Amino acid sequence: MKRILVTMFSLMVLAACSSNEAGNTENDQLKVTTTIAQIADGIEHIGGEHVEVNSLMGPGTDPHLYKATQSDISLLQDADLIMYNGLHLEGKMLEVLEKMGEKTTVVAVGDSLEESNLLADKDNQNAVDPHIWFDIDLWIEALTTAKDALIEVDPENKDDYEANAEAYFTELRELKAYATEQIHSIPEEKRVLVTAHDAFNYFGNAYDMEVMGLQGLSTDAEYGLGDVQHLVNTIADREINAVFVESSISERSINAVIEGAKEKGHTVSIGGELYSDAMGEEGTELGTYVGMYKHNVDTIVQSLK
Repeated sequence: MKRILVTMFSLMVLAACSSNEAGNTENDQLKVTTTIAQIADGIEHIGGEHVEVNSLMGPGTDPHLYKATQSDISLLQDADLIMYNGLHLEGKMLEVLEKMGEKTTVVAVGDSLEESNLLADKDNQNAVDPHIWFDIDLWIEALTTAKDALIEVDPENKDDYEANAEAYFTELRELKAYATEQIHSIPEEKRVLVTAHDAFNYFGNAYDMEVMGLQGLSTDAEYGLGDVQHLVNTIADREINAVFVESSISERSINAVIEGAKEKGHTVSIGGELYSDAMGEEGTELGTYVGMYKHNVDTIVQSLK
């Protein structure tokens, strides 16, 4: 039954595409559909007035588990350009994205990165960590691929795309300098970031922080009592006083760690909510990449310093 439903959905996508060949909208804007909001925000900055951007995944959405719905068809079929992260972040959408690629330009921005710059999955050396937006240098590279895709589809506005990208990348480099200064104000022995799943390894790698996650890279991964107990023992032994919840993941797993530490006589509290796989509400500061990133930095520093 699952195979039949997937096939039917794929046929619906292709049928919709065939009735709408890629083209600009009535007001001459390029229609871009993205999976995650992090990409959408970058495209809005780079594309400026020339693009209309829609993200399939909003606040609180877990891209590891997200499945394309029938309501997504119109956004996908109307797009002149579709962009997604890749590196198996949107694992349950790959078949649909591949089908869309038969009719529309589809770009996985993460697939353009040098393999040597990607972090391996601790539990599976044949897989890589897809959370590349937490390394600002890598994210600039990924968005450069996005910019090049915009230019390829819409070469008439190349100069604007180039200028907008450079202005945005300057802002991102300033964000990196801010994050570096702030994180390094935390005493080195306290730079330990404990979260529900391993979304922050690129962040830790960029700012010399040790990162621990209860679940693996994907929230689809299972965790058991042994995983909870191992993290509890580490937290108690190293006297770590704060752990963090994530906006797109249930607090249940982290609460289990807190309770386990309490049973061992060690008090650990929730240091705050971090944005990992999803950003905040559209139209707010937390709904932007820079605002989300700065919020994470400030929350971590205030809790660990």
